[in-house]
Amino acid sequence: MSKSVQGFSLIEVLVSLVILLIGLIGIFNLHIIAKQGSFESFQQTQATYYVHNIISRMRLNNSELANYAGTYTGSSVTGAKACDVGIGVVDLCTTAETRAWDLFQWERSFAGENETSVSGANVGGLDTATACIRVVGTDVLVVISWRGVRKTSDGAVGNADNFVTGCGAANDRRRTLAINTVII
Repeated sequence: MSKSVQGFSLIEVLVSLVILLIGLIGIFNLHIIAKQGSFESFQQTQATYYVHNIISRMRLNNSELANYAGTYTGSSVTGAKACDVGIGVVDLCTTAETRAWDLFQWERSFAGENETSVSGANVGGLDTATACIRVVGTDVLVVISWRGVRKTSDGAVGNADNFVTGCGAANDRRRTLAINTVII
């Protein structure tokens, strides 16, 4: 007489658990990669905002256009006279004071000083950002480079313009955004 055995053996259960574990590890890794990609995309969006922000400021103060040129690291411009327009503000600024205020505010924003954690650390802005502005007549090139999350190739390598490749420290995590415009 043969007995019919029903149910699962211990080996079958262990094999099923190993297969399940491999699937869960894959899903977990996919989640990590998706989070990194999302953060990289967010940084690209921030960089685009910062570049367009300074271009808008330069358009509003175009008599100082040539004086906006330079390399900025988030700490190169010291405090400036506040030139924000507001209700009840009677302080008028010269174009030079406005340029200094524009650059001061711009550098603070991309360095992350406008957003801080409870402990006081800068949490906004871009990681290790460097911005460069070149002005030739009315042609303006604004470049911003920052440190990305993942190692890839250098974001400025292969660019024909040496000004772009010279903005920021060359490494395998550098991301670069360059926008060329005309301000008249």
